[in-house]
Amino acid sequence: MDSLALVMALIRFQRTLGLGTSLVWLSSVQPQKAQPPEPRMVVAQAKFAEKTRGTVAAPRGSGLPGGSVELVTPEADRAITSGLAWLAGHQSADGSFGSGAYRGNIAVTSLAALALMASGSSPGRGPYGSQVDKALAYVMENTSPSGLVAAADVSTYGPMYSHGWGTLLLAEAYGMTHRPEIREKLQKAVRLIIDTQNDEGGWRYQPVRREADLSVTICQINALRAARNAGLYVPKETVDACVRYVRLSQNPDGGFRYMLQGGPSAFPRSAAGVVALYSAAVYEANEIDRGIAYIKQFKPDGLSASAYSHYFYAHYYAAQAMWIRGGEDWGDWYGAIRDDLIRRRASDGSWSDSVGSEYGTAMALIVLQMPNSLLPIFQR
Repeated sequence: MDSLALVMALIRFQRTLGLGTSLVWLSSVQPQKAQPPEPRMVVAQAKFAEKTRGTVAAPRGSGLPGGSVELVTPEADRAITSGLAWLAGHQSADGSFGSGAYRGNIAVTSLAALALMASGSSPGRGPYGSQVDKALAYVMENTSPSGLVAAADVSTYGPMYSHGWGTLLLAEAYGMTHRPEIREKLQKAVRLIIDTQNDEGGWRYQPVRREADLSVTICQINALRAARNAGLYVPKETVDACVRYVRLSQNPDGGFRYMLQGGPSAFPRSAAGVVALYSAAVYEANEIDRGIAYIKQFKPDGLSASAYSHYFYAHYYAAQAMWIRGGEDWGDWYGAIRDDLIRRRASDGSWSDSVGSEYGTAMALIVLQMPNSLLPIFQR
């Protein structure tokens, strides 16, 4: 059996058993030695993804082959294919993504690159390897000597949003390629996150140790998790402080408030709160169970997006929360959001949002492709 056939057989075997890559935080404060690059087999992954889509266990007696239910349906596959083509065709000459006030935005650019990578491409490899490489280069060019990943004079709610998603892209790209120039930028970006954590354990819009809010905090801890998975050192005390902050942000109803000082629960930040705990390797906890129960109220079965704000942001994190939760919770949720996203898709293959169609399309594609587990951060 040649190496390509062997890799495909191993992937097929793992997915049949419901296995993936198990990645955990280590309690040791010793840096992990970077491992030499391994063959990425991106083309093999992409070809395999075309043939086999994410599945969950079928109800007993369903009669479905292999005892599984197909998650990425042919209709979803068509939506993914057209969405990827639309997104790739809307990249700016400088490698960035975004339009209007968000033209050149690092967060939008990073999310677009991650959406393309979720299809099986990596920097310079695969059907969208060129677009990913250009987006990555743009993000690296906009990483300052201090480590801040943010484009100057570009609309943003605050540079730490861009920094969090930009760092996530750097971590995913480094994990796929082990390119030293990416690691250099990533190390500085990670150091900035560590150094700007405030005394409460969270982060805010600006890279200073003052206030904190849950929305910015999830961007940073998710990026740190990806960086740690890629082999970079993240202090345990940074993670522990973040866990304390997120736990204190939970309301009695199971949802999460925006800041520790008080406030109501809301679906988008509650989904983010659960993912923040998962990113910090808190998998079994009362806070998780209560948070999941709160999120389930917003399952998109006929629920209008006007019932809550930030539709794509909310479902980007809600899908991650349910993906990590697994089992029936994941299968039920994915089926609902998959169908809702397909209904919302424009005739040209894009998804619209007030931030821009590049942002909406990237978020939708990341969610739709989640069962395929081709992004390291979404590998169990």
